[in-house]
Parts: sequence; structure tokens; C-alpha cells
Amino acid sequence: MVDGPARGLHWAPDRAEHAFGFFPAALSITEGAKVGEPFNLLPWHMFCVGSLFGWRMASGRMRFRSGWLETGKGQAKSPLMAAIGLYMMGYYGVQRAKVYAIGQDKATANVLFKDAASMCRAPIPGSDPEDMDTLEARGEVIIRGFLDNAFKIEHPASNSVFQSLANGEAISGPRPTLVSADEIHEFKSNASIETWKQAIAKMPGDALMLLGTNTPASTQLVGTAYSEFYQKVAKGEVRDDEAFGFIARVDKADRETVFENEACWPKALPALGITFPVENIRGSVNTARELLSTAMSVKRLYFGIPTGSVDFWIAEEAWAAVQSEVNVPALRKCKCWLSLDLSQKNDLTALTAVWLDDDGHLWAKTWYWTTKDKLADRARSDNAPYEEWVEDPEIDLTAVPGGVIDKTFVAAKIKELLSENDAVEFLAFDPAGIGDFIAACDQIGFPVWKWEGPDEPEGKGLKLVSHGQGTRVIFEDKQLCMPRSVERLEDRILTGGITIDASPVTYWCAGNALLISDGQKNRAFDKKRSRGRIDGLVTIAMATGAATAELKSKTPEYKMIIV
Repeated sequence: MVDGPARGLHWAPDRAEHAFGFFPAALSITEGAKVGEPFNLLPWHMFCVGSLFGWRMASGRMRFRSGWLETGKGQAKSPLMAAIGLYMMGYYGVQRAKVYAIGQDKATANVLFKDAASMCRAPIPGSDPEDMDTLEARGEVIIRGFLDNAFKIEHPASNSVFQSLANGEAISGPRPTLVSADEIHEFKSNASIETWKQAIAKMPGDALMLLGTNTPASTQLVGTAYSEFYQKVAKGEVRDDEAFGFIARVDKADRETVFENEACWPKALPALGITFPVENIRGSVNTARELLSTAMSVKRLYFGIPTGSVDFWIAEEAWAAVQSEVNVPALRKCKCWLSLDLSQKNDLTALTAVWLDDDGHLWAKTWYWTTKDKLADRARSDNAPYEEWVEDPEIDLTAVPGGVIDKTFVAAKIKELLSENDAVEFLAFDPAGIGDFIAACDQIGFPVWKWEGPDEPEGKGLKLVSHGQGTRVIFEDKQLCMPRSVERLEDRILTGGITIDASPVTYWCAGNALLISDGQKNRAFDKKRSRGRIDGLVTIAMATGAATAELKSKTPEYKMIIV
């Protein structure tokens, strides 16, 4: 409103009014407390619809090319997105409009689409329900498919269509007028969203990408990344004149008392008391007070508190608190320990360095490698945006040529770290595949040697120390084992004694991790049962264990036990 005209932006109230008038004139509410009533826009609907259709470029084209709608559950996001789809299909004024509803899978995409089909079959407001005067009965729209199996809505007068597509379904040469993607927090990859956004960007006239979601968990990487971007736009930290965001969450100050403070609930539930009865949320809150797992999901899904995974391997708030930037050059004179977890073939190799500064604080940074071959396929199978991470210069993930990770790339990086740091103590390694790594070091002329204990002669070059991976604690010949390293990493995280370089790859590894425990309560990370790759977290634990433990001799320890 202040400086928009200088940027070619103007407010066109007549275009907003045209959109406002469509919903209650043509559509009825098809479920919920106000079923059968005209689709009168809720206050938050009004703001979003007015903004999306009222703001214009100097050419008259819609200002916004993308919209982000994030609220608690039950706030009528899907019906709004469905109704906007019908408006832009046949009643906005675009001939041969193409409207698509997409989702992580067909079922998700169909939630929004079924709402649209139901509105077309519902009585038009002001008509006699017994006359069954509907958009479909009038012939204004044709619905292809029977009842819940409908798959396409056509508007013959404008030769326009509205259809649903699963994530990844290809449309040859798409020219979309609107793409609505609901439940973004469920998306495993942003590839299809970005493809559709590019198609939107190429459209000469009005076109819109509309994204809807509940607040995503921190382990739901796609939703979190988009949410953070639109938050920055809304707060003015990023200037993007084509991005619109409406994000409803309780304030940070409300989080601790959100279950007791009903006055703050409308901040995340803008339909509360209108179409969403307060009794609905009170019941969930009462249950959440007793069950921790329910409490976390209720806080996130209803109140917009990004609590993350309910079974994060450690208190996620503590993990998040130690994520920050690590200034590697500033630590070059500090003692340093390395750790390495090699991939079997092409999945993920992780290398972590941990430094101990003069104040006793640890600093950890991790580098990752994967292969270029079949990267997109692995991104889908691992539910990770590898392609985007590889292209981001801020993320230390390198895709090496070929179908198998060439260990010389890793060896070269370790050699570089030794040249840039004055006090690298040793490298802790997972025994699996270490022979290939040693061969790679020989290939590039980088001397390394395996430590066999203090009673054995030392070699030349970088010392390599084996690190156990299971729950077994071995006292006789080595102290580097996962139960001890897990304990020491936990202690450092919970006390703030470590800073871990903030990386989405590392956070993803941590979100995937599961711990197993034996009868002696010795714990270790379990790669087989974890939800995905955890290599980065494993190497951080290994290097932390190495940095906080002294290697013992092979002489066994004996204890006297008096029975």
C-alpha cells in the first residue's frame, strides 16, 4: 500500500469483489456445521481471496503467482482451495482454463477435488433443494466419473477442465491456470511442485500455484522449507512480489501454556467458533494433557507449534538449540577428531570433524557424498530432496560421477582437512568398507595406518581407530563404541556443550534415527530399523565419542566382586 505503486503494483477492488461474489452465489457448503448454507467466505478466506485476486501488476495481470495457506486442522483450507479451483476454471473469465489438484498421492489430491465435485452437485444457494438445481444439473459443468470416483470436471462454455493428479503424474506441455497442492506437509519431494511452478511462470496471463498445509514437522523437509520461505516473505525478510503467504500459528509466548490458554487458540484456528466448534479442539486437548505423543501432534496440527517427530531420538528442542554455523578456519589450531561412515555402494557417505576449543566446547561439521547415477530415483526412495541439496552451494553434499562412490573423493577431503588443521588426532571409522578407503588413500598418496592398541608400533600418516557400531561395550582393547559415544553426544547436546553445523542433510539424518537397547541398557543407532539414512548422525556420535574419550591399552581391566 505504501510503495507498491512504485513497483508497478495496484489494488483493484472490483476484481476482489468479483471473486467475493462467486462463492455464496454459486456454491453451498457440503459438510460440517453449516452444511447446506451458502459458501460465505470466512474472515481469513476473505483476506486470502481478496489479496490473491485484488492485487494486480501494471499490466493488469494478477500480482501473485503463488499462495501459501497454513493453518491448524479443520479450518476449511481444502474447501476454499476447491472453490477457488472452480472459480478459476469456469467463472473467472479465462477461456480453456486448466486447473489441477495435486497431492503426494492420488488419495491426497482427491480430497480437494472431491470437495469441488460435491459443490458442483450441491443445490445452488437460493434454489429449492427439492428441485436439485445444481451446477451439474444445469449443465454448467460436466463431472466425469461416478460419485467418489470422479476424476475430471469440465466447463463446456469456456472449454475448461479441473482434474486431480497424483504427485509425479506427467502432463505433456502443461499450461496451467491454477495448480492447487494440498497437504504439503505430506510431500516427500518438491520436484513436482517446482515443475508446476515453472509451468505457472511461463504462462503469459493469470496463473496461480496455491499450496495448503498444516504446520509441518521439522522432519517434513518439503513443507518446512516452503513454510520458512513464506514466513520470511510475510515478515519482510525476503522481498518477493509474486508470493503470498497466510500463516496461522500461536505465538512463541503461547506455546508453554497453549492447552490452558483458550484465548490464543484463534491465532492458529481462524475458523474457531464459526465453522469449527470449540468442542472439537477441547476434546483433543484433554487427551493431549495425558498422552505425550498426542500432545505433540495436537500442538503441531492444531496450534502451529513445529514440534517435529514425536519419536525424535533426543529432545528435539535441545537438538535444534545446538544447530548453528561452524567457522572451520577459526578452529584450525584446536584439537580435531575425524569420523567416517562409508556407504556400501551409492547411498550416502558421511565424514565428520569435531574440534575441541580452549573452553572445552565441541564444534562439529559434516560432509556428505552420494552418486550422480540414479540420483532422482534414490531421492524418491529415500524421501529426500537430494537433487536440490546437491545444487545448493550452502549444503555440503557432493554427487560424484558414476554408480558407486569413489572413495578417493573422500580421501582427498580428509587430506585437505589435515593440511588445514594443525592438530588432527585421528580418524574413527566404521570397520565396514575400511579396506576400500585405505586403498583409496594409497591411490592418492595419502599415508594412513590402523591403530591396534598402545602396545603395538605406530605407523606413519593419519591414525585410523576402529569404532564399534552395535550395543556391545568392549573394554579390553578399545573404548570407542557406540553406547559410550551416544551417551557423550547426548550429554553435550542437552548441556549445550556442542555446536553442530546447521545442515538440512544432518537434520534429516537425525530425524530418521532410532535407538536400540540391549539388556544392559547399552544403546546404539540402528540403521536397519531407522526411517531413512542416518549416516551423518552416526559420524557425529563417533567423532564426539572420540573427542571425549581416551583410548585404553589392550591390558584387560579386572574388578573384584564380593558376593
